[in-house]
Amino acid sequence: MTVQSDVYVIVLITIILGAAIILLSKKIDKADPLEKPKGIIVPVLWGVETVYNMVKTNVGDRYANALTPYIIVLWVYIFVSNIISLFGLSSPTANLSVTLLLAFITWVLIQITEFRFQGVGGYFHSFLEPIPVMLPMNIFGKFSTMVSMSLRLFGNILCGSIMMQLIYTFTQYLSNKLVGLFTSSSVQVFNFVAPVVAPLLHAYFDLFAGFIQTLVFVTLTVVLIGNDIPEEAKKVSVNTGTVTPESH
Repeated sequence: MTVQSDVYVIVLITIILGAAIILLSKKIDKADPLEKPKGIIVPVLWGVETVYNMVKTNVGDRYANALTPYIIVLWVYIFVSNIISLFGLSSPTANLSVTLLLAFITWVLIQITEFRFQGVGGYFHSFLEPIPVMLPMNIFGKFSTMVSMSLRLFGNILCGSIMMQLIYTFTQYLSNKLVGLFTSSSVQVFNFVAPVVAPLLHAYFDLFAGFIQTLVFVTLTVVLIGNDIPEEAKKVSVNTGTVTPESH
């Protein structure tokens, strides 16, 4: 039985992120809440607050506390997986199995939300709306979100990886040709053109594209879940269990 190389990268990322989360949690627990945050705590708190506000805007105060931890982990995991190729490792998100599983988790959360607010009868009745003849299309549409989200992330990351491989192949060819202008040797030389061209392209295909694809996937997850939560439920305060004043 052959184990895909991506499995080792996934395990490595999981260990690194797990250790980082534990260390940062301990560091935050030891920090004095009465003093101004400093060091690594500042960007961590800023990131958590930013994600929480985004989640709260879409799902409401009552459900933001439960959903935010997952969204933060999802955001960090996908982004690290997208840019891990900068360190010479294959990106797990360039594997359809990985992106399909991530999209499946989002799909399950959406179905749980629909069950909770529509009830069993309302959930299955939605397959017959607006008319019963739409049943096949509604069934297809129920799973299309999972497929489209997984293929979007997979396709963009894989495309970036292929583009960089082609660029390195071309720069190697160009390096050989440039050396061949001054020597008669046809031996493959050091790819000295790549360090000049590749950094800027890595910044786009890995960092920029990796960030954008992470943002798209996470935003879709939050928005699609939020769309199935009634506006009345979003306006319920987590502290009092009553409708917030701004809803009146």
